Amino acid sequence: MRLRTMALLAAGSLTAAGTLVAALPPASAASVGCTVTYKIASQWTGGFQGDVAIKNLGDPLSSWTLGFDFPDSGQKVTQGWSATWSQSGAHVTAASMSWNGPLATNASTGIGFTGSYTGSNPVPTAFTLNGVACTGGVTTPSTSPSTSPSGSPSTSPTVTPTGPAPALKVSGNKFVTTSGAERRLYGVNRSGGEFACIQGNGIWDGPMDQSSIDAMRGWKIRTVRVPLNEECWLGTANVPAAYGGANYQTAVKNYVNLLVQNGITPIVEMHWNYGLYTGTSSGCSDVKATCQKPMPDAQYAPSFWTGVATAFKGNDAVILDLFNEPYPERATGDATSGWKCWRDGGTCNGIGYQVAGFQGLVNTVRATGATNVIMIGGLAYSNDLSQWLTYKPTDPLNNLAAFSHIYNFNTCANTTCWNSQLAPVAAQVPLTLSEIGENDCAHGFIDGLMDWADTNKVGYLGWTWNTWDCSSGPSLISNHNGTATNFGQGIKDRLARVSN
Repeated sequence: MRLRTMALLAAGSLTAAGTLVAALPPASAASVGCTVTYKIASQWTGGFQGDVAIKNLGDPLSSWTLGFDFPDSGQKVTQGWSATWSQSGAHVTAASMSWNGPLATNASTGIGFTGSYTGSNPVPTAFTLNGVACTGGVTTPSTSPSTSPSGSPSTSPTVTPTGPAPALKVSGNKFVTTSGAERRLYGVNRSGGEFACIQGNGIWDGPMDQSSIDAMRGWKIRTVRVPLNEECWLGTANVPAAYGGANYQTAVKNYVNLLVQNGITPIVEMHWNYGLYTGTSSGCSDVKATCQKPMPDAQYAPSFWTGVATAFKGNDAVILDLFNEPYPERATGDATSGWKCWRDGGTCNGIGYQVAGFQGLVNTVRATGATNVIMIGGLAYSNDLSQWLTYKPTDPLNNLAAFSHIYNFNTCANTTCWNSQLAPVAAQVPLTLSEIGENDCAHGFIDGLMDWADTNKVGYLGWTWNTWDCSSGPSLISNHNGTATNFGQGIKDRLARVSN
């Protein structure tokens, strides 16, 4: 997707650092109690991200305030999400928002923040809920903690994984597991990792923790596409040190591994890359990786894919998507020269940098020893697959798949085009519509598209699992608990029927 809102929260990265589990006590005559997991999710020189998961064990709450004290005077909350954060001295409070204040018995919610520190960064050792100190259990019960006030079992939004995501490979025009079971890719995109880092706003856009994945599993999401930034992964001088290089790589690897552990297939892809392009359909005049460029660059893309492929080598549950939305034909002037640039790279007319073609990037990935499935889109921002089979790169493992992006404002946005351009590809290799959406906050267009995809045994991923204004571009949720927008409801309803 090349049109997106850039209003961001400063989110940190996700790594395992420190974990503290505490129980919170009663706040009033009603039964109150909860467990809190506080994690230093990522830490860099002078800064860190804290993730906090709260589970209500007592009577249902209409609102809540979490309190704790930082052990070190140099620890400060700088920005937070999913709660109203404040700090006075060492004392920190996080008050619920209107959308996550109601918390049923055994329900959970996740909040987080970025912080700064000087000296050491120890974890807090005590918490309060609604002002009452932790006693380690539930007190003054008015109903059983396992039931609602009516006596019926209460339900938790957490969905327990049935096992990790399976290793996948290409077999004809299907993705199959090692046992031969077919698995189509149904799910969403999770934007943020492609832009926040290069803009100096953290690594992610909002929480990337277990609670956020629980919300995804509540939608029966089984695939998550994770857009990445080439320069952030490599840690070039254009990226703030806190958000690039090893910090960025660790955050990506931890999030991808968390998806796998939860039974969700991750697709990691290069979304924004280095290279100066100011020609037709240019997204920006910046040489840095701050917008969508027409093709991967030969200067950094091979190093990016060597690093990413090496990071996930041996884990064939992870799919590698070589590049978001190629559009070389806009620069070269016609489809034939565009497809040649797409496959072969090198010097491409109208593109001011040396291009890394997809044949070369397939070779780069395989040179690492990685056997992961590789996905490649087409021309016209991955909307044109008309010559994909003709120019398909060779792969010694025969483990290539195709993807397309379909929006209501694209050229190929009707069944006639899908039948002529997409269906022949889907008959030969696995095809996934890895971005689908519409710009009207409705779901009439994608309903018809998903009908076509289901008939043709094609997977699809909604753009995007981010809390942006739906009127400015397709966004699936209005909060990170997974409340669907009107557009998102169409994806959610369909996943409930087709995902397994």
